[in-house]
Amino acid sequence: MTRLEGQDWLTSSATTAVFDALEAAGGPDSARFVGGSVRNALVGRPVDDFDVATRLKPEESMAALKAAGIKVVPTGIAHGTITAVSERKPYEITSLRCDVKTDGRRAVVAFTDDWAEDAARRDFRLNALYADRTGAIFDPTGQGVEDALAGRVVFVGDPNTRIEEDYLRILRFFRLFAWYGGSDADAEGLAACAAHASGLTRLSAERVSKELMKLLAAPDPRAAIHAMRDAGVLERLFPAVSGLGAFDALSAASDDPVLRLSALLPDDPAAAADIARGLRLPRAIERRLAAAAGGPLDPTTGERELRALIYRLGKEAVSDRIRRGGGLQPQADTAPALALIERWPVPRLPVGGRDLAKMGFEPGPGHGLILKAFEAEWIADDFPADGHQARLTRLAKRPF
Repeated sequence: MTRLEGQDWLTSSATTAVFDALEAAGGPDSARFVGGSVRNALVGRPVDDFDVATRLKPEESMAALKAAGIKVVPTGIAHGTITAVSERKPYEITSLRCDVKTDGRRAVVAFTDDWAEDAARRDFRLNALYADRTGAIFDPTGQGVEDALAGRVVFVGDPNTRIEEDYLRILRFFRLFAWYGGSDADAEGLAACAAHASGLTRLSAERVSKELMKLLAAPDPRAAIHAMRDAGVLERLFPAVSGLGAFDALSAASDDPVLRLSALLPDDPAAAADIARGLRLPRAIERRLAAAAGGPLDPTTGERELRALIYRLGKEAVSDRIRRGGGLQPQADTAPALALIERWPVPRLPVGGRDLAKMGFEPGPGHGLILKAFEAEWIADDFPADGHQARLTRLAKRPF
């Protein structure tokens, strides 16, 4: 039997308290770690989420944990999930389940005490792995350990059935391939994703964007994105995507998921903002994508021009566009431009309406025209620190 070794989280006092409580109510082997923590530990990745499966019903788990003095939150009790907080660490605890009814978005479940039955409803074999508190791994599908070690992402059972239960599994297939897969995606799974790609329209935008951003945060998402394109999945999300050259170049140069996403969007700020809104992305990300859609900037852009762009667009927008340009020109050094963006203190317009009032100008539309002309000259002259009064006096004499 395969066993996890050297995992401090298995023997921590927080874990011990949770398992002691559950086993006091359900007996030995009534709880096991499941999914990501087991998979990650097996392949030497960091473990930061703790999912536990148990034979206990949700109410029994809650009662057992509360009796042990452990805080419990009923985070998803209708589907059998509660969260125990032990020594400030969250443990998501879910009763063993089987699906009674699914509609492609959500499931009606029944509880069971059969580990194999619980494994059969999970998405991928490398996620259908369980480990007891000693680190002993249980692999009900018989191939989960092998898949994890070989970098294979394979559906549990028939991939068409798994996808029809929840169409989000299409994106999860590509996301896990990006993070854990080898050189080629599983052919049967890929074909099933292609056949059911239209089902993505039935999902909420929030669920789609969450999976997408996780995928784009992978160390190298290029193979997964190409597989999505080949399966007709990418065009369901971004119909305007024509080529992936810019995405490939940028993904090799930057690990920023938002920046990588910008390379999949059209170089049209309004269109990029519309797509971001459609994905229900946070407003800050929407604004950033719209700004980055101004197009790549040449990394060798001169300092004077860079300062003007930073003043008008903001540091983040210019930095993103320089990075996009750097992706397209890997031979160009982006460091000088990025250093300037970082260190240059963006000045404020040194004059305002009060200065014009002191010169005897009555407030009105002319104020704005004079100040706009002053700002344009000030930027063009590379933000001089003095001479403001003389410039303002000269411009104020112009007919506007």
